[in-house]
Amino acid sequence: MPLQNRVTPQGDIIATPHRGMFTGNRGIIHDPATKTLLTRRWSSNAWLTCVCELRGRRRKVMGGRSWTELFFLDEATAFAAGHRPCFYCRRDDGNRFRAAWEQGNGVAEILAPEMDAVLHHERLEGRKKRLHALPMPLQQLPDGAMIQVGAESYLIAQGRALLWSPGGYGEVRNALTDAMLLTPPSTLRAFLAGYRPVPHESARERPAVTTKPPSS
Repeated sequence: MPLQNRVTPQGDIIATPHRGMFTGNRGIIHDPATKTLLTRRWSSNAWLTCVCELRGRRRKVMGGRSWTELFFLDEATAFAAGHRPCFYCRRDDGNRFRAAWEQGNGVAEILAPEMDAVLHHERLEGRKKRLHALPMPLQQLPDGAMIQVGAESYLIAQGRALLWSPGGYGEVRNALTDAMLLTPPSTLRAFLAGYRPVPHESARERPAVTTKPPSS
């Protein structure tokens, strides 16, 4: 049975056999004896996105008490859930994100804990994921942004909305209405300033899909 350690764009943690491109953490939120989650879903405001392997070292998932290993389909999913790049294992990406975050949000020399405080407010409403109104038309959202429509999450890629699933993205065929923004607004402004999250291969260079009218 797969462990409950895969993060959705809504920030929920589910069990799925699909592998993720990135790992990360929110502090210690598991019991290493049973490899199951505790009732809390974070123990730190620093929600990080990390590489799955660093200098040949691999961790035993949920095997210790240093932090709880979580996994993401791709970086866009991690950002939508409210995570940011780790400054230890992804230093270059972390510095690029911080520079774009500063430019997009009109601040300078922000420290990681200060950025985490803003993200923590933007990603949560009580214990639930906070949704935000779209700041611009859906087609103008930057690549990597994610939206929520009803119970479904979508990735914006080249002006198209791709349906998220634990195994990858699918093409959207119908117009979307009543969409809400999943990606924290401060992160979205970092995307507008030039940062581009790494997408899953299923979102790359997908051919356009058209819906044929019904035959008479």
